[in-house]
Amino acid sequence: MKRIQIIEDDTAIRTELKTLLQANGYMPVEDGPCDLILMDVNLPEENGFTRCRKLRETANTPVIFLTARDTPEDELLAFGVGGDDFIRKPYNSAVLLARIARILKTTVNDSPTVRGLTLDLPGMKAIYGGNAVELTKNEARILWCLTQKDICTRDELIEDLWTNGMYIDGNTLYVNIGRLREKLERIGATDFIRTVRGVGYRL
Repeated sequence: MKRIQIIEDDTAIRTELKTLLQANGYMPVEDGPCDLILMDVNLPEENGFTRCRKLRETANTPVIFLTARDTPEDELLAFGVGGDDFIRKPYNSAVLLARIARILKTTVNDSPTVRGLTLDLPGMKAIYGGNAVELTKNEARILWCLTQKDICTRDELIEDLWTNGMYIDGNTLYVNIGRLREKLERIGATDFIRTVRGVGYRL
């Protein structure tokens, strides 16, 4: 059973999160070793950004910021200090559970290999035939999604990549797919990403 630490000073929200996690097969914990952390930002004494920055000096435990802060600057700072996701309150329970499941699945195998093509997720690189190319965060997430399923739909990829409605754009996904294809071709991985017309993409 995956252990999820809740760092939240609002008692009502903390209790709500515990109930949600327990009902969906997770073990909520207050401290100790865990597989993922749900972190508020506005905390007494030391805010969530500072805590996450310090955590990253010694551990790679995934962190999802769950906060009432809603500015683009807050979201950028969250990722800048090492956060893995940023969800605004009031949160949608189904979306939160989906994000938790995605991140925990990512941490199970962060170097998947398909037909000789390896995604080094921690290093943000694709490796093929002894050659490597650096990837952006979006490119790495697209490639990771494609290594996990036979076919990834456009909607699944968009949901995985962008959480803010203003970024949900099919053309933006198309541009990222094109850049990823070009990078894979540079290391000899030609024609690895195939378009499934009307559905999405597959390796």
